[in-house]
Amino acid sequence: MRNVSDDQHGLFTSAQAAMDAPLASRMRPRSFDEFFGQRHLVGPDAAFRKLVEADRLGSVILWGPPGVGKTTLAEIVANVTSAIFDRVSAVSAGVADLRKIVESARHRRAMGHRTILFIDEIHRFNKAQQDAILPVVEDGTVRLIGATTENPSFEVNSALLSRTRVYVLNSLNDEEISGVLERSLSDKERGFGTKQIEFREEADRVIVNFANGDARSALNMLEMSVSVAEAKQEDISGPLIVDIQTVTSAVQRRAVLYDKNGEMHYDLISALHKSVRGSDIDASLYWLARMLNGGEDPLFLARRIVRMATEDIGLADPLALSLTMAAQQAVHFIGMPEGALALAEAVAYLAAAPKSNAVYMAWGAATADVEQTRNDPVPIHLRNAPTGLMKELGYGKGYRYAHDYEGGFVAQQNLPDALKGRTYYDPTDRGYEVKMRERMETRARETKKTENEP
Repeated sequence: MRNVSDDQHGLFTSAQAAMDAPLASRMRPRSFDEFFGQRHLVGPDAAFRKLVEADRLGSVILWGPPGVGKTTLAEIVANVTSAIFDRVSAVSAGVADLRKIVESARHRRAMGHRTILFIDEIHRFNKAQQDAILPVVEDGTVRLIGATTENPSFEVNSALLSRTRVYVLNSLNDEEISGVLERSLSDKERGFGTKQIEFREEADRVIVNFANGDARSALNMLEMSVSVAEAKQEDISGPLIVDIQTVTSAVQRRAVLYDKNGEMHYDLISALHKSVRGSDIDASLYWLARMLNGGEDPLFLARRIVRMATEDIGLADPLALSLTMAAQQAVHFIGMPEGALALAEAVAYLAAAPKSNAVYMAWGAATADVEQTRNDPVPIHLRNAPTGLMKELGYGKGYRYAHDYEGGFVAQQNLPDALKGRTYYDPTDRGYEVKMRERMETRARETKKTENEP
């Protein structure tokens, strides 16, 4: 039997353990009203909050970047609805773990208690694991709350997705991150309210900037900065000074929000490509820097930049392809970080170059005809005749050698009869394609004149 002193000791050690937890864990909001950000979900009139408070929220998936409150929101839902909260991580949990949770949930359900199954990083669950929870989500044995930083439409199978509702969480804005820091500094129970801290405005700006909308990252930086300030403090009776030097020495560099294999990878390369297409040099360089700073493979970027040259510049500036191939070779030859300048040079050139997708469109039309029309034989005058038999059969007969004619051009049919007169390439009036159009118009006039000759 435990005596009073045991209970007091247990309470003390529990409280001490709580205070020893990281600041981000201690400051986790306990109610909707303590929650920073996501007003579209947790605001007094938000539909999500009203459903939770009425205990009518079904299974959901919370989708958003790191540090915006997905786990916290799931815990608040469990507290408000008085449900048992079972949490698993998709990184470490297997099907056997899920079966144990489901079995416990069935027993609780029989006794009138409900279970919320929270799956962190649900995008890491494979198909078998997702299939294992499908029946118990469907029959209501558990209420699923999944959290993911990845687009659920790509990472969650359609059967499970159809039985849940997806709610999107956004990065916190600068004002909200500042609010998180201010509360942590003033909270005497869980934060730094009992310490005498002089938190200077410029330090707040640096942490807000470095946090990238991630509340957890902001709190970690604040905690590190306070620790550095304590280590540097000379007058123990004076306040702890947290200034810009303290923060930068504690943090060193910004936490980069980037996933080379996730949706952001595709979002950023799309932004880079569209900025180049839009002839915006500054935006193009910014998105390139974002991807390289996030650890993107420079050769992946080089390949995509070559694609931009062929898709969006084409023959409006034939040098674009040569320059981008040179950039790819430079990255391969000298590596990083020096190779970044070669990519920057190529991106800036492409953004400033005249734009044309005429070759891109022409290629698409030509391949469509190859796939959708008969593959007729090559016209006989265009065929090679390496043997006597082929010559006897007329291979190559009637072929006109262009160099034998004035201007190096002679009109003749080069497409199969079924595609005679088909036009694929329609050059623009930009850059080098002006000359391409002039040549094509000359060819068209000469062809028409030849056709009208008796």
